[in-house]
Amino acid sequence: MTENLQDLLVAAAARWPDAVAVKTSDGKVTYGELNRRADLFAGTLTAGGVRRGDRVVLWSPKSADVIAAMQGTLRIGAVYVPVDPLAPPDRVRRIIDDAGARVLCAPRALAAGEAAFQDVACVDLDSASLGAPTPPTQVRSDSGDLAYLLYTSGSRGVPKGVCISHGNALAFIRWFAEELQAGQQDVFANHAPFSFDLSVLDIYVAMTAGATVAIVPPDMAYTPKLLVEFLHQENITVWYSVPSVLMLMQRDGELASWPAPKELRALLFAGEPFPIPYVRELAGWTTARLLNLYGPTETNVCTYRQVRAADLEREVPVPIGRACSGNRVWARRPDGTVARPGEEGELVVDGPTVFQGYWGRERQEGPYATGDRVRVCGDGSFDYLGRGDDVVKIRGNRIDLGDVATALHGHPGVADVAVVAVGGGLERRLVAFVVRRPEEMFGQVSLRRHLAGHVPPYMIPQDLRFVPELPRTTRGKIATGKLRAQAVEKEGTHGNAP
Repeated sequence: MTENLQDLLVAAAARWPDAVAVKTSDGKVTYGELNRRADLFAGTLTAGGVRRGDRVVLWSPKSADVIAAMQGTLRIGAVYVPVDPLAPPDRVRRIIDDAGARVLCAPRALAAGEAAFQDVACVDLDSASLGAPTPPTQVRSDSGDLAYLLYTSGSRGVPKGVCISHGNALAFIRWFAEELQAGQQDVFANHAPFSFDLSVLDIYVAMTAGATVAIVPPDMAYTPKLLVEFLHQENITVWYSVPSVLMLMQRDGELASWPAPKELRALLFAGEPFPIPYVRELAGWTTARLLNLYGPTETNVCTYRQVRAADLEREVPVPIGRACSGNRVWARRPDGTVARPGEEGELVVDGPTVFQGYWGRERQEGPYATGDRVRVCGDGSFDYLGRGDDVVKIRGNRIDLGDVATALHGHPGVADVAVVAVGGGLERRLVAFVVRRPEEMFGQVSLRRHLAGHVPPYMIPQDLRFVPELPRTTRGKIATGKLRAQAVEKEGTHGNAP
């Protein structure tokens, strides 16, 4: 049994060299060709001085070459760090610095001319531009070796790198490949960015079976009708996305007006609660398995639930289910004891998928407390109740409100700021309350331009409101409850520029 992720592609290329590994709007790439490109990237990185344990940042729209670069990085024992392609250069630079990355792989058009990268070694993420270096001798990686870093929102404005080992990823991949009975006939829709942990399932479970990954083009990622057409035209058998995307397809993409594809056998969703009316509609539209997967980036997928008829009769979201991937999962009450059926607590995870820790910080040892509140169901599964801190999920993206506030504080005209999240489902949004410094008369445009240079688009508040001061409690803390109440009021002139 393989102990590392790079062996999955090597084995697939040996067994199914002519099978389609990746399908994009630009064409198809077989497993044999993907394997050759991975060797090409491995040789280029080695020639550039990258060695075992070094970090390689990948900043690019999704493509077969990015997957090959991931594999090439792993083949020399290095660690890949995928970054949101929409992240501004300033944020990419912070990730490079935090990870101590040896090299940045990005399309020439994206990185060229950026002052933030003038002192960083760059590799053009286009295999056609690499020439033909001699493939290096592959470095064997053990299950405990670091495979990739996934950066999440951080409360102090500095993204946090979640360290995932080969063994962490493989524990989940092996479990799900068996649970799904993945086969060469499968076509996995890849909707999530490669910087999002949902994409790990698409890429690597497909490799275990010689199946195809059909990459959703970026320009249709949130265009509901095009996504519905993609589902049918690409003969997708396994769809995996955040619930918000499926809800858009149902509400605005007229999903129910199409017959359910006969090839579709599993609809997977994760990252946020899925309102039960939409789940009922899906269950009435298709006979495919509906699977609710749960797990923060730090644990991969650690619980799951196949939707049952009884779940559809409830008025609350489907339970997040029971432990999977070889993990132990329980709810811990405030006094440290284990919650019993009917009781609430913080979800705690222990097992092979739990991450190694945050890059540059102490190693994670033992069980991981997720910060998520749950209720224990009578059958031993869990109902998700929400977060216990300032981290929120919007369309599956994990956002630390402190990270957004820090970025806003970086504007020279901002004296004070508070950020809250309001609404649910598709209507969930960020609202920022901003206090200007005396004599400063900037407006929304100035703030949005500033934010665009420091955080990804999904972290920019949809609603920016200028206020003379922030409400505070008797202890001097910001009264976030009052701000949430104000945030749900009609906008009026709150957000107007002066």
